[in-house]
Amino acid sequence: MNLIFFDLETQNLFQDVGGRRNIAALKVSCAVTWSSLRNAFNVYYEKDVPALITELKSARKVIGFNVKGFDYEVLRPYAPDIQFQFLPTLDIHADLYRTLGFRVSLDSVARATLGETKTADGIQAVTWWREGKLDLLTEYCKADVDVTRRIFEFGCTNGYVNYLTRLGSNQKVRVRWQR
Repeated sequence: MNLIFFDLETQNLFQDVGGRRNIAALKVSCAVTWSSLRNAFNVYYEKDVPALITELKSARKVIGFNVKGFDYEVLRPYAPDIQFQFLPTLDIHADLYRTLGFRVSLDSVARATLGETKTADGIQAVTWWREGKLDLLTEYCKADVDVTRRIFEFGCTNGYVNYLTRLGSNQKVRVRWQR
């Protein structure tokens, strides 16, 4: 059973490519996976996207945060023949949205569930890409994959995760995630 936790960062921002409708133009800067079989990270850059897709296709389950609405859409131009929607995927963001009826951020869930904040954001990641600071970009992407993995494990073990409301109160949401 190989669970693959996954996140990617982009070379561009929505404002650079004419808005969300042009998500495919964002282009991959860095992608990171964590494999439950190897208990290790893999790092991919744009030139490595075919190997990334091979790893995703080999997973029993791909787990990410907004992976269906964002990450897979960024990958789609690199592999137009792959139907990402058919990969066995748990999109934590989409699952929480279905339950709550509104969007929550990874940072909100990490703060409320794990007591940790994200180390940066997507805007900073693009800045690091443009400045050639691949070490900082890679560490940030790894940190997001790790926090996503730990949120998933918490939810599997406890049957719930927490999120922060806009007013800052900590709220519990039931989940039915399985390894």
